[in-house]
Amino acid sequence: MIQTIIDYLDYLFPNPRCELNYNLDYELLIAVMLSAQTTDKRVNMVTSILFDKYPSLKEIKNADIEDIKSIIKPIGTFNKKAENIKMIASRLINDCDGVVPNNREYLESLPGVGRKTTNVVLANLFNEPLIAVDTHVKRVSVRLGLAKDSDDVLIIEKKLMKMFPKDKLVSLHHQLVLFGRYHCKAINPDCTNCKLKDICRRK
Repeated sequence: MIQTIIDYLDYLFPNPRCELNYNLDYELLIAVMLSAQTTDKRVNMVTSILFDKYPSLKEIKNADIEDIKSIIKPIGTFNKKAENIKMIASRLINDCDGVVPNNREYLESLPGVGRKTTNVVLANLFNEPLIAVDTHVKRVSVRLGLAKDSDDVLIIEKKLMKMFPKDKLVSLHHQLVLFGRYHCKAINPDCTNCKLKDICRRK
């Protein structure tokens, strides 16, 4: 079953990538932090303005917080996220010479950055074999019988990392997100054309 899932996802998404736009390491970190409870599309809209207006960590650190709030307002919870942006910029400059480190403990100490965000950052920037479990990954995992509906995200992460080859984990994360976003949707999933419908548990 695992190989069937791998083969189908490779067929659908042969070159999967993160749909958040970024050019620099800290831009990815900030973008993923901002993506909580909103869509990548909305994040890309605001970060294109934010990173163009403040093209360095130092400029972000010194930016007027009210201006940052006005820029990121469309994504919601913008007051707290604006504070997080400023603090992340300050911490990276003071602690890491402005470089995002390959260090889980440090990244998870940053405001607004939890395990999921850290996994995305480490996988994309450093090719660490990790799975980040968001709503799409959880939904697809449950429907395909890879996890239980009662499992929390950490349990699902551990199950997926045991089931799938280590060298597939980075691409698998993107594939599961894209599959959940465009095919195995929460509402009106495209079951008719899905080659995994025989193993799907969705009723």
